[in-house]
Amino acid sequence: MKPDPKEEHKEHTFDTYCKRILKNESSDYHRRLNVLMKHEIPLSELPQEILQQLAVWDEYFKDTYRFEAKGFEIFIADGLLAEALKTLPQDRLEIVLLYYFLGMSDPEIAAHLNLVRRTVAYRRTSSLQELKKYMEGKADE
Repeated sequence: MKPDPKEEHKEHTFDTYCKRILKNESSDYHRRLNVLMKHEIPLSELPQEILQQLAVWDEYFKDTYRFEAKGFEIFIADGLLAEALKTLPQDRLEIVLLYYFLGMSDPEIAAHLNLVRRTVAYRRTSSLQELKKYMEGKADE
């Protein structure tokens, strides 16, 4: 059985159309590559001064103060706050750090430090008042 000439013509037309599309896409792609090659510079060819301007350096733990409370490490970036915390006695410092920086509740801190919950609450609030006085005094200077 011989194929229908109209169907054969449709197939050739579609085939030609597909080939033309592929050829145009290929030439567009190469044209875009040439434009990019003219306008873009690889990073390896940039001068060192320009690379330094583009660089971003992470500053983790730079100018931070490290405190320890019952095996937990706490880093504080604010210098004034760190100075104020250093003025507190160790037992009160631990309570403040555990409450405000580690999010522990008064009963959890009391259990952790073998104290009564009310003692923890009193020491925390009185330490907070001391910190406030210290920081207000330093802020005026």
